[in-house]
Amino acid sequence: MTKLQDKIGKQPLKAMMKIATLASMLTLSLNVFAAPVEIKFSHVVAENTPKGQMALKFKELVEQRLPGEYKVSVFPNSQLFGDNNELAALLLNDVQLVAPSLSKFERYTKKLQVFDLPFLFEDMAAVDRFQQSEAGQKLLTSMRRKGLLGLGYLHNGMKQFSANDPLTLPSDAKGKKFRIMASDVIAAQFDAVDAIPVKKPFSEVFTLLQTRAIDGQENTWSNIYSKKFYEVQSHITESNHGVLDYMIVTSDAFWNSLPKDKRQIIKDSLDEAIALGNKIAMTKNEEDKQAILNSKRTQLVTLTPAQRQQWVAIMKPVWAKFEDKVGKDVIRAAEAANNK
Repeated sequence: MTKLQDKIGKQPLKAMMKIATLASMLTLSLNVFAAPVEIKFSHVVAENTPKGQMALKFKELVEQRLPGEYKVSVFPNSQLFGDNNELAALLLNDVQLVAPSLSKFERYTKKLQVFDLPFLFEDMAAVDRFQQSEAGQKLLTSMRRKGLLGLGYLHNGMKQFSANDPLTLPSDAKGKKFRIMASDVIAAQFDAVDAIPVKKPFSEVFTLLQTRAIDGQENTWSNIYSKKFYEVQSHITESNHGVLDYMIVTSDAFWNSLPKDKRQIIKDSLDEAIALGNKIAMTKNEEDKQAILNSKRTQLVTLTPAQRQQWVAIMKPVWAKFEDKVGKDVIRAAEAANNK
């Protein structure tokens, strides 16, 4: 045995325990002072909207359940990215969560065009049944090859028509200019009634309506109220002809980088936040519809069953134009969701 070995062998047990304790304390200190993983959640609307409230609830739950480990930073009102570049930012990992409208995914998958098909869903209950069905849940992973992963659906509501003249029959829309999102299906919907679809950003709609650059638009009651479209449109037709919902998405790379146990906690928190957002959306649409009617700034057009059927008959052929891209099975599953 060398002198060095002899010296080590004679180290008092107390000294060895002290070294082990110091090492343990150092490791603990490093863990305590490690920066939490930041999850940036970017969206384009205000914090008082259903989407905004959902994002804040998600932040609260994650930071409550994973204190010091994960931090959720919410950026509303397009503070970081707008409608046109938030998905690209997600794929670059500049943000980790976004919640675009379902129409925004057209370039990544055609299957989600099912939600733009006119008069497919009878009401929001049918929309929810389809989204929670096997077919609807499968759509969440339909963009995985492009690097995007859906984590859940968030409701906004059913869409109504508004215009400077009453829209009672399909012929009333002929020749009128309607603002639309960048959606081939919605463009075809207005083509079917000989109207002129105009693709413009949501932020420009009020000015376009106010200056009569366009004649009308389609939106949910909450959007019509919050953006004051009813103040510059003389008539709103309660058509419930389509749905305006969102999908909360992340990048497949980011999601798979999370430890499995933490990922489950984050997903559970998001599911709980979405449930709250959907509840708020339902209440808000009803309240905002009533606020619009109380304002007496616009007239409500209520369709009779026969009048509504005329709109359905002229727009339903749009389904056939897109069934090869969307998938007949997806459309059938969505249609079946109308059966309670």
